[in-house]
Amino acid sequence: MAVPEHVAIIMDGNGRWATKRGLPRLAGHHKGASIVEGIVRHAADVGIKYLSLYAFSTENWKRLSDEVSGLMSLLERYIAEKLSALKANGVRLRFAGRKDRISLRLRAAMEAAEAETVDAGGLQLIVCIDYGGRQEIIDAVTALVADGVTDVTEESISKRMYLPDVPDPDLVIRTSGELRVSNFLLWESAYSEFYFTDTLWPDFDDAELDKAVESYSSRDRRKGGA
Repeated sequence: MAVPEHVAIIMDGNGRWATKRGLPRLAGHHKGASIVEGIVRHAADVGIKYLSLYAFSTENWKRLSDEVSGLMSLLERYIAEKLSALKANGVRLRFAGRKDRISLRLRAAMEAAEAETVDAGGLQLIVCIDYGGRQEIIDAVTALVADGVTDVTEESISKRMYLPDVPDPDLVIRTSGELRVSNFLLWESAYSEFYFTDTLWPDFDDAELDKAVESYSSRDRRKGGA
Protein backbone atom coordinates (compact mmCIF):
# COMPACT_ATOMS: atom_id res chain seq x y z
CA MET A 1 0.00 0.00 0.00
CA ALA A 2 1.32 3.43 -0.98
CA VAL A 3 1.63 5.56 2.15
CA PRO A 4 1.57 9.37 1.83
CA GLU A 5 4.74 11.04 3.03
CA HIS A 6 2.90 14.13 4.24
CA VAL A 7 -0.66 14.12 5.58
CA ALA A 8 -2.42 17.36 6.51
CA ILE A 9 -5.64 17.35 8.54
CA ILE A 10 -8.33 20.01 8.90
CA MET A 11 -9.54 19.03 12.37
CA ASP A 12 -13.17 20.09 12.18
CA GLY A 13 -16.20 19.28 14.31
CA ASN A 14 -15.12 19.89 17.92
CA GLY A 15 -17.91 22.39 18.53
CA ARG A 16 -20.61 20.20 17.02
CA TRP A 17 -19.35 17.19 18.98
CA ALA A 18 -19.77 19.16 22.20
CA THR A 19 -23.15 20.65 21.26
CA LYS A 20 -24.58 17.21 20.48
CA ARG A 21 -23.73 16.23 24.05
CA GLY A 22 -24.98 19.41 25.71
CA LEU A 23 -21.44 20.51 26.53
CA PRO A 24 -19.70 23.87 26.02
CA ARG A 25 -17.71 24.20 22.79
CA LEU A 26 -14.43 24.28 24.69
CA ALA A 27 -15.15 20.75 25.97
CA GLY A 28 -15.13 19.63 22.34
CA HIS A 29 -11.75 21.27 21.80
CA HIS A 30 -10.35 19.48 24.85
CA LYS A 31 -11.68 16.17 23.57
CA GLY A 32 -10.23 16.88 20.13
CA ALA A 33 -6.82 17.66 21.63
CA SER A 34 -6.88 14.44 23.63
CA ILE A 35 -6.84 12.26 20.51
CA VAL A 36 -3.91 14.01 18.84
CA GLU A 37 -1.25 11.97 20.63
CA GLY A 38 -2.76 8.68 19.45
CA ILE A 39 -3.13 9.90 15.86
CA VAL A 40 0.48 11.08 15.84
CA ARG A 41 1.67 7.72 17.12
CA HIS A 42 -0.38 5.78 14.57
CA ALA A 43 0.70 8.06 11.73
CA ALA A 44 4.32 7.29 12.57
CA ASP A 45 3.55 3.58 12.78
CA VAL A 46 2.09 3.46 9.26
CA GLY A 47 5.06 5.34 7.81
CA ILE A 48 3.83 8.92 7.51
CA LYS A 49 6.77 11.30 7.88
CA TYR A 50 5.02 14.67 8.16
CA LEU A 51 1.67 15.37 9.85
CA SER A 52 0.24 18.89 9.65
CA LEU A 53 -2.71 19.78 11.89
CA TYR A 54 -4.84 22.87 11.30
CA ALA A 55 -5.25 24.01 14.91
CA PHE A 56 -6.18 27.70 14.63
CA SER A 57 -6.77 29.76 11.50
CA THR A 58 -6.33 33.46 10.85
CA GLU A 59 -10.13 33.65 10.72
CA ASN A 60 -10.60 31.97 14.10
CA TRP A 61 -9.78 35.23 15.86
CA LYS A 62 -13.37 36.23 15.02
CA ARG A 63 -14.70 33.71 17.55
CA LEU A 64 -15.82 34.71 21.04
CA SER A 65 -12.91 35.82 23.21
CA ASP A 66 -13.53 33.06 25.77
CA GLU A 67 -13.20 30.39 23.09
CA VAL A 68 -10.07 31.98 21.62
CA SER A 69 -8.35 32.30 24.99
CA GLY A 70 -9.40 28.74 25.83
CA LEU A 71 -7.88 27.42 22.61
CA MET A 72 -4.61 29.25 23.26
CA SER A 73 -4.47 27.91 26.81
CA LEU A 74 -5.19 24.43 25.49
CA LEU A 75 -2.26 24.61 23.08
CA GLU A 76 0.07 25.84 25.82
CA ARG A 77 -1.10 23.00 28.06
CA TYR A 78 -0.63 20.46 25.27
CA ILE A 79 2.97 21.55 24.77
CA ALA A 80 3.70 21.37 28.51
CA GLU A 81 2.08 17.96 29.01
CA LYS A 82 3.04 16.16 25.81
CA LEU A 83 6.51 17.43 24.96
CA SER A 84 8.31 14.71 26.91
CA ALA A 85 6.29 11.97 25.20
CA LEU A 86 6.87 13.52 21.79
CA LYS A 87 10.61 13.62 22.44
CA ALA A 88 10.63 10.04 23.69
CA ASN A 89 8.96 8.92 20.47
CA GLY A 90 11.35 10.87 18.25
CA VAL A 91 8.72 13.38 17.11
CA ARG A 92 9.88 16.79 15.95
CA LEU A 93 7.36 19.51 16.86
CA ARG A 94 7.10 22.52 14.56
CA PHE A 95 4.69 25.40 14.09
CA ALA A 96 3.48 27.17 10.96
CA GLY A 97 1.69 30.49 10.84
CA ARG A 98 2.09 34.05 12.03
CA LYS A 99 3.22 34.70 15.57
CA ASP A 100 2.68 38.44 16.04
CA ARG A 101 -0.82 38.01 17.54
CA ILE A 102 0.11 35.13 19.84
CA SER A 103 0.98 35.91 23.46
CA LEU A 104 4.64 36.15 24.36
CA ARG A 105 4.22 33.32 26.84
CA LEU A 106 2.76 30.90 24.31
CA ARG A 107 5.26 32.00 21.68
CA ALA A 108 8.11 31.24 24.09
CA ALA A 109 6.67 27.78 24.78
CA MET A 110 6.38 27.09 21.04
CA GLU A 111 9.95 28.20 20.35
CA ALA A 112 11.31 26.16 23.26
CA ALA A 113 9.46 23.05 22.06
CA GLU A 114 10.84 23.48 18.55
CA ALA A 115 14.36 23.87 19.92
CA GLU A 116 14.06 20.82 22.18
CA THR A 117 12.89 18.53 19.37
CA VAL A 118 14.92 19.93 16.48
CA ASP A 119 17.18 16.86 16.34
CA ALA A 120 14.37 14.29 16.52
CA GLY A 121 14.63 11.79 13.70
CA GLY A 122 11.04 10.57 13.50
CA LEU A 123 7.76 12.03 12.35
CA GLN A 124 7.52 15.81 12.07
CA LEU A 125 4.35 17.16 13.71
CA ILE A 126 3.45 20.57 12.29
CA VAL A 127 0.86 22.53 14.23
CA CYS A 128 -0.64 25.32 12.14
CA ILE A 129 -1.64 28.16 14.45
CA ASP A 130 -2.79 31.62 13.34
CA TYR A 131 -2.33 30.13 9.90
CA GLY A 132 -4.00 31.18 6.66
CA GLY A 133 -3.06 30.04 3.17
CA ARG A 134 -3.68 33.45 1.63
CA GLN A 135 -1.68 35.16 4.36
CA GLU A 136 1.21 32.76 3.80
CA ILE A 137 1.27 33.65 0.09
CA ILE A 138 1.12 37.37 0.93
CA ASP A 139 4.04 36.95 3.34
CA ALA A 140 6.02 35.06 0.69
CA VAL A 141 5.40 37.77 -1.92
CA THR A 142 6.34 40.44 0.63
CA ALA A 143 9.61 38.59 1.22
CA LEU A 144 10.22 38.44 -2.55
CA VAL A 145 9.78 42.20 -2.82
CA ALA A 146 12.03 42.82 0.17
CA ASP A 147 14.69 40.59 -1.39
CA GLY A 148 14.47 42.49 -4.68
CA VAL A 149 13.49 39.40 -6.67
CA THR A 150 12.20 40.29 -10.14
CA ASP A 151 12.36 36.88 -11.81
CA VAL A 152 9.50 35.30 -9.86
CA THR A 153 9.17 31.52 -10.18
CA GLU A 154 7.30 28.78 -8.34
CA GLU A 155 10.57 27.83 -6.70
CA SER A 156 11.28 31.36 -5.49
CA ILE A 157 7.84 31.56 -3.90
CA SER A 158 8.03 28.08 -2.37
CA LYS A 159 11.38 28.93 -0.78
CA ARG A 160 9.68 31.76 1.12
CA MET A 161 6.80 29.77 2.53
CA TYR A 162 6.66 29.29 6.31
CA LEU A 163 8.35 25.86 6.24
CA PRO A 164 10.06 25.59 2.85
CA ASP A 165 11.87 22.36 3.73
CA VAL A 166 8.62 20.48 4.31
CA PRO A 167 7.30 18.67 1.22
CA ASP A 168 3.84 19.50 -0.10
CA PRO A 169 1.06 17.38 1.43
CA ASP A 170 0.22 14.24 -0.49
CA LEU A 171 -3.09 13.87 1.30
CA VAL A 172 -5.37 16.45 2.91
CA ILE A 173 -8.08 15.11 5.24
CA ARG A 174 -11.07 17.09 6.44
CA THR A 175 -13.34 15.77 9.16
CA SER A 176 -16.99 16.61 10.03
CA GLY A 177 -18.51 16.38 6.56
CA GLU A 178 -17.63 19.87 5.35
CA LEU A 179 -16.40 19.97 1.73
CA ARG A 180 -14.05 22.93 1.63
CA VAL A 181 -10.38 23.69 2.34
CA SER A 182 -10.96 26.77 4.54
CA ASN A 183 -7.82 28.65 3.53
CA PHE A 184 -5.51 25.75 4.44
CA LEU A 185 -2.23 25.16 2.57
CA LEU A 186 -3.55 26.76 -0.62
CA TRP A 187 -0.16 26.91 -2.34
CA GLU A 188 1.13 23.58 -1.09
CA SER A 189 -2.00 21.52 -1.83
CA ALA A 190 -2.09 22.23 -5.58
CA TYR A 191 -1.68 18.52 -6.35
CA SER A 192 -2.77 16.99 -3.07
CA GLU A 193 -5.35 14.25 -2.85
CA PHE A 194 -8.36 15.13 -0.68
CA TYR A 195 -10.32 12.89 1.64
CA PHE A 196 -13.53 14.03 3.32
CA THR A 197 -15.23 12.16 6.14
CA ASP A 198 -18.41 12.81 8.12
CA THR A 199 -16.63 11.77 11.30
CA LEU A 200 -16.23 14.64 13.76
CA TRP A 201 -12.64 15.23 14.81
CA PRO A 202 -13.09 14.05 18.45
CA ASP A 203 -14.32 10.71 17.06
CA PHE A 204 -11.47 10.35 14.54
CA ASP A 205 -9.29 7.36 15.39
CA ASP A 206 -6.64 5.02 13.98
CA ALA A 207 -9.21 3.17 11.86
CA GLU A 208 -10.39 6.44 10.31
CA LEU A 209 -6.82 7.39 9.44
CA ASP A 210 -6.32 3.96 7.89
CA LYS A 211 -9.41 4.50 5.71
CA ALA A 212 -7.99 7.79 4.45
CA VAL A 213 -4.59 6.24 3.69
CA GLU A 214 -6.24 3.31 1.91
CA SER A 215 -8.28 5.71 -0.21
CA TYR A 216 -5.12 7.62 -1.08
CA SER A 217 -3.32 4.40 -1.98
CA SER A 218 -6.01 3.44 -4.49
CA ARG A 219 -5.70 6.65 -6.50
CA ASP A 220 -3.67 7.23 -9.66
CA ARG A 221 -1.55 10.32 -9.01
CA ARG A 222 -0.51 11.75 -12.37
CA LYS A 223 -0.03 15.40 -11.38
CA GLY A 224 -1.09 16.63 -14.78
CA GLY A 225 0.63 13.87 -16.73
CA ALA A 226 -1.06 11.39 -19.03
